[in-house]
Parts: sequence; C-alpha cells; structure tokens
Amino acid sequence: MYIQCIYVSELLTVRIPKEIRAKMKKYSHINWSEVVRNAIIQKIEEEELKEDIRKAIQIMDSIRLKVLREQGAARDYDSSEVIRYWREKLS
Repeated sequence: MYIQCIYVSELLTVRIPKEIRAKMKKYSHINWSEVVRNAIIQKIEEEELKEDIRKAIQIMDSIRLKVLREQGAARDYDSSEVIRYWREKLS
C-alpha cells in the first residue's frame, strides 16, 4: 500500500540588507528557509493565543455584566462567590 502526500506550498520572498545576507552566508550550514518558516509559525501561534485571550476576556466580561444585571451592583457583592459558582457549573 502506497500513500502519496501532496504538499501545496506558496513562495515567499523576503528582502534583507546585504550585511545580513553576508552573515547568513557565513553560516551556510543553517537552513535559513526553515528558520524563517519556524519564525512565521511561532508568530502565528502568538497571535492566535492573543486572539484566544481576547475572546476569553469578552466571555468573562459578558458573564460579569450578566451577573451584575441579575445581582445588581450592590456593595455587598462578592465576586469570589460568583467565580466559585461558575467554576462548579462549568466543571
């Protein structure tokens, strides 16, 4: 049984200063394409994490606003009780 994989890729051209290119040639044993690919992947993962954090903040804010609407903005409001409630409900 043979499995054939076809990888579809795009070509990306990067402009760098001559000084950096000269230094890259000095270390020709390094696969610079792989270095660039890994840097791009890392940056994408960082941005996706930021996006996930933003979404989590929006969810937390909506929960907080919902609780404030239901409970009112009373001075004796204890957020730790609400947090415990939601942790128990969601686990």
